[in-house]
Amino acid sequence: MNDPAWIDAALTSARPQAVGALLRYFRDLDTAEEAYQEACLRALKSWPDRGPPRDPAAWLIMVGRNAALDGVRRNSRLTELPAEDAISDVDDVETPMAERLDGAHYRDDILRLMFICCHPELPATQQIALALRIVSGLSVKQIAKAFLVGEAAMEQRITRAKARIAKAEVPFEAPGPIERSERIAAVAAMVYLIFNEGYSAGSDAAQARSELSGEAIRLARLLLRLFQTEPEIMGLTALLLLQHARAAARFDADGAIVLLEDQDRSLWNRDQIGEGLALIDKAMRHRRPGPYQAQAAIAALHARAARFEDTDWTNIEALYAALEVMQPSPVVTLNRAVAVSKARSPAEALAMIEPLEGALGGYFYFFGARGALLLQLGREAEAKQAFDRAISLANTAAEAAHIRGQIDRLTAAAASGS
Repeated sequence: MNDPAWIDAALTSARPQAVGALLRYFRDLDTAEEAYQEACLRALKSWPDRGPPRDPAAWLIMVGRNAALDGVRRNSRLTELPAEDAISDVDDVETPMAERLDGAHYRDDILRLMFICCHPELPATQQIALALRIVSGLSVKQIAKAFLVGEAAMEQRITRAKARIAKAEVPFEAPGPIERSERIAAVAAMVYLIFNEGYSAGSDAAQARSELSGEAIRLARLLLRLFQTEPEIMGLTALLLLQHARAAARFDADGAIVLLEDQDRSLWNRDQIGEGLALIDKAMRHRRPGPYQAQAAIAALHARAARFEDTDWTNIEALYAALEVMQPSPVVTLNRAVAVSKARSPAEALAMIEPLEGALGGYFYFFGARGALLLQLGREAEAKQAFDRAISLANTAAEAAHIRGQIDRLTAAAASGS
């Protein structure tokens, strides 16, 4: 339990709740972030020796709050707080203390924080970037990757967003029903990106990042509780559940990626699949289609297939075509091309993705898909070039290992043929 990876996972998953509570206490984004960082530093010193507390979020809230108050008192030349041993836990006393302090507000802190970050004073891109930084604690590099922009540009975007929040004197309270409705699209997008950050992590970071996916699902359910008749929130929640249901089958015992066609479907979480299918069916009855519903419908077709060979690729391709109209994106076109390769031919799919190289020249999955299509067409030399490029862009060790496996098979086949 004292493993550094576990501690990192605990800090990552506790961040939204801890920062949300600290922001409610201090009503200043920078103060809340600094208090959380100080609490993390103390956790890194304390937990390896003492073991982590039962409720890491409660521990971080208490220690961060006390550290920030200590700083205020020092600046005011008041008496400092006792030594850390006097305020830190030995018997995990922070949980009941935090609950007494927070009362009924404790469970709403994350949702309040999300809506504050998605304030209409900010442009949409700044809303999501700030929320990803503040709520989920993603690094600037990670957020820049999600938006396909440079780190410097993203750093400026986040700095400007925080400055605007401060200048506008945004109230650090949960917005009313009308304001919530106005901000729901930005909040939903942020939840989706948080989930993707966790879902796209390799097995080497699975423990540290799987909490992000779980947190995104929890946030989506909170949104659904607020917007019970909104089909896009139903679609978003369904999408996350259906994707997360496959988590246990995505990597083998050695941490290697297992492709969808090779996954052991008995490992899929049937409870999550059932909940997701019910939600997407309910959403579609509203007859108000949207991007999240389209993506959830695609995931539902995969989930309903008992075997990979039973997958309804024709309808999946049609749903991606509809998604292209709703939300045009080179990534959507890339995914549609994969469906086309299954439903019709790899040659047609390759023709679809070739024009995308300019937009997706730094995207791992583009070169992985291109290499796979070239391999199916017997163009081994070009496939190897695409796979080499994919390796250079791999985000995780598992992604790189998967592509190296493809190259090894190509090399072995070439040697056998010669």
